Amino acid sequence: MNSTRSILSQSDLTQAVRTYTLGPLGFDRVGFATAERIEKEGARYLEWIADGRHGSMGWMERNAERRIDVREILPSARSVIVVARNYFTPHRHRDSPEHAKISRYAWGRDYHNVLPKKLKQLHRYLETLRPEAESRWYVDTGPVMEKAWAVRAGIGWMGKHTNVITRDLGSWIFLGVLISSLEFDAGTPIADYCGSCTRCIDACPTDAITAPYQLDATRCLSYITIEERPKDPIPQGLGAQMENWVFGCDICQDVCPWNRFEEPTTEEAFQPRSGVLDLTLDDVKNMSDEEFNERFTGSPVRRSTADGFRRNGRGAQDGHSA
Repeated sequence: MNSTRSILSQSDLTQAVRTYTLGPLGFDRVGFATAERIEKEGARYLEWIADGRHGSMGWMERNAERRIDVREILPSARSVIVVARNYFTPHRHRDSPEHAKISRYAWGRDYHNVLPKKLKQLHRYLETLRPEAESRWYVDTGPVMEKAWAVRAGIGWMGKHTNVITRDLGSWIFLGVLISSLEFDAGTPIADYCGSCTRCIDACPTDAITAPYQLDATRCLSYITIEERPKDPIPQGLGAQMENWVFGCDICQDVCPWNRFEEPTTEEAFQPRSGVLDLTLDDVKNMSDEEFNERFTGSPVRRSTADGFRRNGRGAQDGHSA
């Protein structure tokens, strides 16, 4: 059996991994790219950091060489496998002034607890095909530019809001990356289909998208409601622009025409947890530490901490009287 596996051609190996990834592992998309230094994307990243558009996210300053060249992470790297999982569910926030909004990606279970397990399974599968296979995998937690690799692997194109857009699932996708010592047939980047559309830029209430494909994180509601230190107050005057978002923000994705092709996910873990769409701003700003922990165990919302969550609720509610 091992001898049969060892003589798989590169194309057969690629197809075997594609079939396994889209089948038993349940990913919606998979793409392959050659492991190499990504000069153009790296230059944009370094400029973004130099301009301070990452704000207080100091970890994004570290390991620059690893971000630009995955071979600094895994010296034997030959390929990068990129997977995507749809997280869209056909639910909506209540359209009323008192209801709090949480970003769609955080309605269910934390994707950091879902995707890595699947990537570990993929690594083990690669070892059954080639016992010498070496891998490193990341889901938004390591020094890897997932979006850049998704574009290179042909998963989608970089939208003007700086999210990856696919033609048939829109931008409601989680990305995972597996760096491999094996060589696969590299995909081809697809065209940018944003055209002349500027809906995401026009809709952003804080002007965080300063130009097409350029995001100033320090102005973004997602950064402000998630990454800002919990003890720091919402900046004066911003409450009126929060539009009831208390964790993250989906405005730029909600208005994107490509998201009209959205399809419900088949991943049960991403279904909204009980009560997440029914919270009011009063609920948020008055929530105890105990209730916060009970409601959001295993949820991305835990990242904001109870103090930060309450702070966000107060800021959004204060915006109604501004």
